[in-house]
Amino acid sequence: MKQVKQNCPGVLCCLAAALPAYFLGRAFPIVGGPVFAILLGMLLAGWLGRAASLQPGIRYTSKKVLQYAVILLGFGMNLTDILAKGRQSLPIILSTITVSLLIAYGLFRLLKMPAKTSVLVGVGSSICGGSAIAATAPVIGADEEEIAQSISVIFLFNVIAALVFPSLGSALGLSNEGFGLFAGTAVNDTSSVTAAAAAWDGIHGSNTLEAATIVKLTRTLAIIPITLGLSVWQMRRAGAAGGAFSIKKIFPYFVLFFVLASVVTTVFSLPAAVTAPLKELSKFFIIMAMAAIGINTNLVKLIKTGAKPIFMGFCCWVGIALTSLGIQHLLGIL
Repeated sequence: MKQVKQNCPGVLCCLAAALPAYFLGRAFPIVGGPVFAILLGMLLAGWLGRAASLQPGIRYTSKKVLQYAVILLGFGMNLTDILAKGRQSLPIILSTITVSLLIAYGLFRLLKMPAKTSVLVGVGSSICGGSAIAATAPVIGADEEEIAQSISVIFLFNVIAALVFPSLGSALGLSNEGFGLFAGTAVNDTSSVTAAAAAWDGIHGSNTLEAATIVKLTRTLAIIPITLGLSVWQMRRAGAAGGAFSIKKIFPYFVLFFVLASVVTTVFSLPAAVTAPLKELSKFFIIMAMAAIGINTNLVKLIKTGAKPIFMGFCCWVGIALTSLGIQHLLGIL
């Protein structure tokens, strides 16, 4: 009860920033609720001055609520449907993820970038934007500024992709099937995939939105091996350092609950009437967590250290786009 009282003011503060961010995200999906939440959180921090009484609830929201969001995300994953319809995209998805992670690792070494920021930008670019960052951040112990910076980088290239890709696809002469695969594998966040596919459908009178969304959901499943792999890496690092470490603290048990939620949805074929509200709650929890992260983010420091992560995000984005088009060409899809 004492902990609830301690957390309540900070959680309510995050909720106050999350509510307008949620509706702004619905009105402007190309930007998305998480980005609005970070910005509103920063504004709120300037007004409140990061009061100490709010910190327990803000920390709880940025960590625990973020994990709850990932668990609820699993209820939107009917594995049978996704794998049946997304099988064709698997070679492209695996290739784009590999290329993005290799680019992120190479630039991390070359530019001497912070390791956690590099991981978040690489994973966010290659898998599913904010959801992947939300799942990965607790595993690697990323702080608020590293998460905010990574989300900001992903947002920048999401917007560019949603605006540019439909015209680029037309210029390249992509088929409807080809563009669905391109949008689903080369755009980071689900809302931006939807925006790009809807714009394409508006131009060509087609119906690529469903196909692009299924490809995107298939990509999202990569959260499972990536987070589990990172947890093993963290445990090895802790062991190599010679210090004691707790598997309970490092291992991402919330990812197992994400898998369990996916299995429940698949086995029991949960209807949309059940899964849709849970998916929406997952989105709202991510927005709440991003508001908490915005409140604890130093904007000046974020701007000063932003050039290298933006360059990394750009290189990952270009690498993913070229790989997606290249593999489609090799498979004769274009």
